[in-house]
Amino acid sequence: MRSVRLGVVVAMVASGSFGCAALGAAGSGGGKRQVVGDPMPELQFARLDGRGDIRLGALRGKVVLLDIWASWCVPCKEEMPLLDEMAGRLHRHGVEIIAVSVDEDRASAEAFAGTRPRWTLTLAHDPQGRVPDLLQPAKMPTSYVIDGAGVVRAINSGFDRADAPRIEASLRQLAEAR
Repeated sequence: MRSVRLGVVVAMVASGSFGCAALGAAGSGGGKRQVVGDPMPELQFARLDGRGDIRLGALRGKVVLLDIWASWCVPCKEEMPLLDEMAGRLHRHGVEIIAVSVDEDRASAEAFAGTRPRWTLTLAHDPQGRVPDLLQPAKMPTSYVIDGAGVVRAINSGFDRADAPRIEASLRQLAEAR
């Protein structure tokens, strides 16, 4: 896991790009890249606020945006406040936004979390580093729109500010269809 993350950083530095880094064959756990229509595997994450763990399976019935990010990822840092604002608008519609850090060091994720006094979305950490192995995200960040049955309905790889309205529209549409 450490070599995968280090490889991503080295690739970003070598390319001169700190934007949406391609992860390529991320992870070595034998997972396959998630695609639209796949059921989301059961995942469990540690909440950064210390309030225990969160399991995706426990959120069945809700629309979920699972965002995979890292504190070293420049587009991730731009995306997070926009997702937090989105969480504030969509929570009353039964939409949960969970942002999971794949930082090796939880302290790095916690330091980023401390850049805002309060977050509306749920910030979490992947302590075992299972996300890259199981989901095989193509870029950082990658967001998965998951319906109430636990099926991936949309994937956004990388991030550009113009992505936010499209992501929000997908979440709203699924929430209204429930």
